[in-house]
Amino acid sequence: MLPTKNRLRASKDFALTTKTGVRATSLSLVVYLQTNLNTLNDPQVGLIVNKSVGGSVVRHRVSRQIRHLISGHLKDFPKNSQIVIRVLRNQPHFEAELNDLIPKVIAKALVSA
Repeated sequence: MLPTKNRLRASKDFALTTKTGVRATSLSLVVYLQTNLNTLNDPQVGLIVNKSVGGSVVRHRVSRQIRHLISGHLKDFPKNSQIVIRVLRNQPHFEAELNDLIPKVIAKALVSA
């Protein structure tokens, strides 16, 4: 579970991150990263799990799984950043994809900064 200070909740923050942030994609996930924000201290993470992933129970299970996996990577993200993870399709394990996408999106953010 993510601490309250690390949760992205406002729809304007989701929109800002998905529209102006850098992204890395795989078959099942898209990770967006927006850096250089002046209002935050710790990285904040938000999830978008579409209905195409499955019913309510499946979407909530996937959300819990992603939150658990991303909590171990919070230290890797720069301070003052917002991360949005969009789940495109369901699969049994997301760990390998997240471990691959997180360094890619951080590298892209550092290059574009």
